[in-house]
This record gives sequence, structure tokens and C-alpha cells, in this order.
Amino acid sequence: MSRRELIKMTDEETDAFLADRHTMNLATHNHDGTIHLVAMWYGILDDGTIGFETFERSQKVQNLRRDARVTALVEDGDSYDQLRGAELVGTMELTDDQDTLMAIALSVIGRYQPEIAEADRWAVAEMMVRKRIAMLLRPEKRVTWDHRKLEGGY
Repeated sequence: MSRRELIKMTDEETDAFLADRHTMNLATHNHDGTIHLVAMWYGILDDGTIGFETFERSQKVQNLRRDARVTALVEDGDSYDQLRGAELVGTMELTDDQDTLMAIALSVIGRYQPEIAEADRWAVAEMMVRKRIAMLLRPEKRVTWDHRKLEGGY
């Protein structure tokens, strides 16, 4: 078995990794062909879709209106033997559906701002989604790695 096969995460492991609290680096294509790379907090919808909420006039949204292709990266680990991550390659769907925006905002608040009381999350989410648009990641390819599977061997 190749080293690549040894460190690959299963679908279940990948889903669990992405469900943890991480920042996702999101790459879109600028009008001149360069890459626009931003760090984003993300929500996970009930069906497992990864979603973001962002200002409708942001650079990433303008880029996605021209070219829906994206690459996203989540990584973790402070030493080589602990490195793990997931690269998601696909397209991004844009929507201004308020129910979708609220679901993403509530997921983001719950995952990244647990200090906000449960009773206050709806009001905070309503403020978050003003002048925002939802971005739904549609991965076509997932590349994963978990060096912890090597158990210290290289």
C-alpha cells in the first residue's frame, strides 16, 4: 500500500474533521487570472453542505459570479506527524435565500462563538445576514491526509 493510501481519510473521518472548528481557506479566480485567497469560518447545514455567508459585494462573490470554480483547504497539526487536512475542489453556488443564510449563520455562531447564549443566537444571526449572500460549496473532489495514521513512521 502506498504512503498516500495510508494517510488518506475515509469519508466518515473527513466529515468528522470538517465538522470540527477550523478555518477554511477559500480560493477563487480574480478577473486577471490570479488567485484570491481568504480565510473563512463556515457552517454545516443539516444535509452536510458546507456553507458560508459573506457580503454580497465582496471580491470572492464577484469572482464567483464570473467563475464558480473554487478550491478550499482546511488543515490542522503543529508537527509533521500530526498534520491532517482536506482539500475540496469544485464549484460554489450563490443564493440569497434567507432560510439558507440563517441556517449558515446559526451554524457559524454555534461552532465559532459558543459564548453567545443559545437564546441570543437567532438575533445575532439576523444581524449577521443583512446585506449578505450564501455560498454553498459543491465539492467534486476531496483530497485528504492524516499523518497520525503513520504512527510516527515516515
